[in-house]
Amino acid sequence: MSCLDTIQAYAFRSLGYGERALPTTDFTFCQQATLIGSGLAWNIYFGVVALLAGFFLAIGIALARTSHKAWVRKPAEWLVFIFRGSPLFIQFFFGYFLFLSLKGQFPGLGILTSAWLGALIVLFFNTAAYSAEIFNGALQAIPKGDLEAADAYGLTGWTKFRRIVFPTMLRLAWPAYTNEAIFLFHATTLVFVSSFPAIQQKGDALYYAQYFADKTFNPFVPYPILAGYFVLLTMAIVGLFWLGSRWLNRHMPSSTGRWRAKFQVIR
Repeated sequence: MSCLDTIQAYAFRSLGYGERALPTTDFTFCQQATLIGSGLAWNIYFGVVALLAGFFLAIGIALARTSHKAWVRKPAEWLVFIFRGSPLFIQFFFGYFLFLSLKGQFPGLGILTSAWLGALIVLFFNTAAYSAEIFNGALQAIPKGDLEAADAYGLTGWTKFRRIVFPTMLRLAWPAYTNEAIFLFHATTLVFVSSFPAIQQKGDALYYAQYFADKTFNPFVPYPILAGYFVLLTMAIVGLFWLGSRWLNRHMPSSTGRWRAKFQVIR
């Protein structure tokens, strides 16, 4: 089987399309790179959905933590404390058995024990807790002069939040939030080693990397391939967030421009 045939057969195997049987002998580099890349689709799915959904919950939690009402502030503080204070792997473990017990009481909730939903929910709350702490710190760091200027212009309530507080918070939190996004995508590899099963061998990138490492007794090929994919994924994330940073700071004077050589005149 040529490399092109291998790509056609296994490129979308992790999504349930293409060749069903995994190769068992004469493993080639193309087979390993194709199947591990196929599994990366699940890592991207977990990371993108959890990050987008967790962004909005994180903002709500961060705002709740600034509330003067204890019944609003305390639940937000405890949620952040629990998910930041416990390892993600343990959260997967307890999440799976919580969903498993719910399945026993309500059979219709059995879908929660699937990795594509149950593990996603755990990642969603985890990244929301970490992001909320980032956004809360940014809220506390907003210059008081900006808020006083908003008050002077008569901006109050939602208008003040939308025009002043929210954009400033995002600009201050963006570098740290970029790191959280990178860590989240890296953390998606824990889904395979968590309690959530890979149904019909539709595993993520680590699933296929471990498969080849076990079959060939040589981890120095599949795991570097896996690391290479995540390096490329990280570069893509950094690039996208850099574009986001440019947009958030579009009103600021640009420090980039045409480079010109300047020479010191010796007198």
